[in-house]
Amino acid sequence: MSARTPAQLAEYTASQLLPLLKAREVSAREVTQACLDSIAAREADIHAWTYLDPELALRQADQADQRLAAGSGGPLCGLPVAVKDIFNTADMPTQMGSPLFKDFTPGNDARVVHYLRMAGAIMLGKTVTAEFAVHAPGPTCNPHHLGHIPGTSSSGSAAAVAAHMAPVALGTQTAGSIIRPASYCGVIGFKPSFGLVPRTAMLKTTDTLDTVGVFARNVDDAQMMFDTIRVHGIDFPIAHKILNDPARQTVGERPWRVAVLQGPRWNDAEPYARQALQDFAVRLADVANVHVEHLVLPDSFNRAHDIHATIYDKALAYYFKEEFEAHTLVSPVMYDIVTRGNQLSVEQYQGAQQQQTALARELDALLAAQYDIVIDLSTGGEALKGLDSVDRPDNSLIWSLCGVPSINLPLFTGPLGLPFGAQAFARRYNDYLLLAFARHLQAQGVLHANTPLPAFAR
Repeated sequence: MSARTPAQLAEYTASQLLPLLKAREVSAREVTQACLDSIAAREADIHAWTYLDPELALRQADQADQRLAAGSGGPLCGLPVAVKDIFNTADMPTQMGSPLFKDFTPGNDARVVHYLRMAGAIMLGKTVTAEFAVHAPGPTCNPHHLGHIPGTSSSGSAAAVAAHMAPVALGTQTAGSIIRPASYCGVIGFKPSFGLVPRTAMLKTTDTLDTVGVFARNVDDAQMMFDTIRVHGIDFPIAHKILNDPARQTVGERPWRVAVLQGPRWNDAEPYARQALQDFAVRLADVANVHVEHLVLPDSFNRAHDIHATIYDKALAYYFKEEFEAHTLVSPVMYDIVTRGNQLSVEQYQGAQQQQTALARELDALLAAQYDIVIDLSTGGEALKGLDSVDRPDNSLIWSLCGVPSINLPLFTGPLGLPFGAQAFARRYNDYLLLAFARHLQAQGVLHANTPLPAFAR
């Protein structure tokens, strides 16, 4: 049907593919096969996937082509999506990075997978995650340099999108598991506001932190995915009201009020990363319709990492009590976390949740009064060498703790030529405002409309 080569189709973003699919200039089978060809060419090096069934993917593509031919396809009809392997899928195993769940097929779809299928998307396969989406590194390599970390725990999804194996992917974040892999792999990573995307039929680790998000190669694709997987309608009154409020989601005729942040973990970032953000602040001040200030957060935010650790450790100790006692966990880090969690009292956990609420309210008041957008480093530099390396401390978990939307902007290159990003965030529920700002940067040429194929250096 198409004169385009498989490599060209694999390179296209979702925003480029969907009009071609709707116009029948390319078929869903051709697009899916192009992704499968890209996976076949690179998976032996990248190790992004934990489950692939090419025949299943192509059957979904053929069904999408039938709907497209009949004019009945949904808004994402024929678009391949990579799925982090913690979301239930009725027709594929959901193994959650653990041998305990090897070949486990739950028999149902996670709510977000269901929403994507209803929109016509093709579930291409399941991507690698850390054990139970925590910290233990998996086999996935960074597509920009195979000897460097891709970031956890959504490592497979970020690497798959960066390596042009899939145009978009699902991920999750409890601390920094979307923003950090997106930074290291050089793609867009969008973590919506806490509570806007349903978590039904997926792995749960912490009740007040886990957030579903997406990876893409441009801002428009991230917004398209968010539109599909978020909650809609008056049954969700807070989300419905605020997401449809122009006063919250647009700036109108006034300039963007942007703060560039030196956050609590500023001194843990590499000097070149700190300089990159400072240089970007100067560049940003020259962008049309943007007013830039500098921000240092109140001292209360210096407690955020300790508050997060208390909630995180205690929640994991609760949810993985049986595995811990049976000694069926695999990674030492899981045992360390559960051990720490077991030493915390219920009162300490409840106190940390109260502090989480107070900190979130403090940030909300600051943003409501002064800033549309705050920009921070996504990570403290480029990806570290060695797949078992431990990440530098960064601020990502603060914004997860406060429930605000955040997005990795692939802007910088480190001394080894590897990417790392700036992280923009906005007031909770101002997700479309944040995405509009990122689109503004894309329109002004600050962000690219696609990310090129990495070098796959060794």
